Amino acid sequence: MTNNTFRMVDSHIHQWDPHSTPRDWRLNLTPARLLPPVLDLGFKLLSRADRESIADPVYLAKPYLPEQYRADIDGLQIDTVVHVESGWRGRGEFASVDETRWIASLPFEPDGLRLGAIVAAADPTSPNFAQVLDAHLDASPLVRGIRSIAAHHQDKAVRSWTSVYRLLVQPRFLDGFAKLAERKLTFDTWVYAHDLPDVAELAIRYPEVTIVLDNIGTPAGVFGPVGRSTGRSEAERRALLAAWRDDLAAVAQQPNVVVKLTGLALPVLGHRLPLRGTSVPVAELAERVAPLVDFALDQFGSTRTMWGSNSPMEKPVSDPRGVVEAIRSIIAERQNDRSASEHDDVFGRTAERVYGLNASRS
Repeated sequence: MTNNTFRMVDSHIHQWDPHSTPRDWRLNLTPARLLPPVLDLGFKLLSRADRESIADPVYLAKPYLPEQYRADIDGLQIDTVVHVESGWRGRGEFASVDETRWIASLPFEPDGLRLGAIVAAADPTSPNFAQVLDAHLDASPLVRGIRSIAAHHQDKAVRSWTSVYRLLVQPRFLDGFAKLAERKLTFDTWVYAHDLPDVAELAIRYPEVTIVLDNIGTPAGVFGPVGRSTGRSEAERRALLAAWRDDLAAVAQQPNVVVKLTGLALPVLGHRLPLRGTSVPVAELAERVAPLVDFALDQFGSTRTMWGSNSPMEKPVSDPRGVVEAIRSIIAERQNDRSASEHDDVFGRTAERVYGLNASRS
């Protein structure tokens, strides 16, 4: 199915340095030089929602830069990456532009790794949204799109990444979104599964914008209990999966939406965590996530499906190599005459087209 000359695109990575990048303190968990036992003690002071979402503070408390990323993908033939905003905080609405400048300055090029695109952060509800977009575009020619996280969960013990309920359909958000459309930028978003209908509504309202659904529209608790009351029984988990399937199918009806096979190893899905420093075995991970991957491919087709590692956010469950091998085994077992084409779309061609990477193939 694969060939030795195929060069992969990782459509979703995060980079930071806790010593210098101003992120949410719960994600930075500074000071980063603390030893794991001390970090673990501090970690216990966080809310249940934060603990279950982060799962292991060690992965977030250390710098994650091109050097660390290269170590995580050793053995994978990845030559191009897309950086997705990593939750910078700072004074004023233009703080995220500093992240864009910082990312563009990182040393990706050694050993053949290339930064192909940046998906920056900006808030469409802001009256200064247009100016922030232009500042990002001025900061780097690699900016291809914007991400707004709309993941809000009704279970208070499941981490909400925005305080705004149903962000994507708020009038101020929809009005501001026109500024993004005018600039022909892509739009990444992350929602929990119950808000997938809002993604479809946004896509209908702005059919000219390519909308990228991150983390496969996360059905929190689908593999096991999370929060206070999510995924507590097998019957509830079946219902979560069924609802996710129905709503994802409706999103896929909108031709301007692309789905990312990211988030498959996010702890909030209800994964049982392996020992620190290890990954869920590939065969076990593949069996678990196959219903999600197969359904996404069936609904969107491979030309609207792309892989991204979301590294290092998923490392408590699996490193990028484990997730790649799991997805590859799922594609191989689909037993259709498009397996090779599906593989190349998912691991490169779709991201190249959506983000305008123009990556060369050897």
